[in-house]
Amino acid sequence: MITSTPLRVLLADDHAIVRKGIREFLEEDGAITVVAEASDGAEAVRLAGIHRPAVAVLDVQMPGMNGIEATRQIKAAYPEIRVLILTAYDEAPYVFALLRAGADGYVLKNADPDDLVRAVKAVASGGKVLAPDIAAKVVAQMTSGKPAAAAEQVEPLTERELDVLRLASQGLTNKAIAVALGISDRTAQGHLASIYGKLAVASRTEAVTKALKLGWLVLDDA
Repeated sequence: MITSTPLRVLLADDHAIVRKGIREFLEEDGAITVVAEASDGAEAVRLAGIHRPAVAVLDVQMPGMNGIEATRQIKAAYPEIRVLILTAYDEAPYVFALLRAGADGYVLKNADPDDLVRAVKAVASGGKVLAPDIAAKVVAQMTSGKPAAAAEQVEPLTERELDVLRLASQGLTNKAIAVALGISDRTAQGHLASIYGKLAVASRTEAVTKALKLGWLVLDDA
């Protein structure tokens, strides 16, 4: 009897109990095996290089390196690995930043477990997967009537986004930025995601570098 080789998956989420549940959902299918688990983006990149899974299932917000930067690094180093984002965040800046970073799919954590399994198999087969709500946001952006921005045209950052980027350029963590500006951690994360989306970058370093080139930051700020 010929049996097919299980689909190898890397799972990255900073909550162990969430990883456990997702792993159970995936492996219950019988055709998927989770070969490694990571609790942050840097670990996900490292384990991707060791295990070379067919699919890396990543959360967006993780300590240290977030899912946007992890996606970019995995796709740059191991382009054969497919990346599926599994997150609670459906805000447009996160979506577009991750798609620019190379994500092959974007599924929300409130999805039915069967939909998650299908999404993993679909991206492993070379397909692109977007949750219905996410697809609607992409279509809305594409049909908004706004001309596609040229490489040198960048949507301006708001004053608050500039404040966040200045602090980020000084090496402050998301939590420290939130404290400094009197906002919540999630709001700070949202501003950074918006910055990434507007600047078409996937990391703080790239965002600061681009802002410096555009004249939005000065060297004294960095």
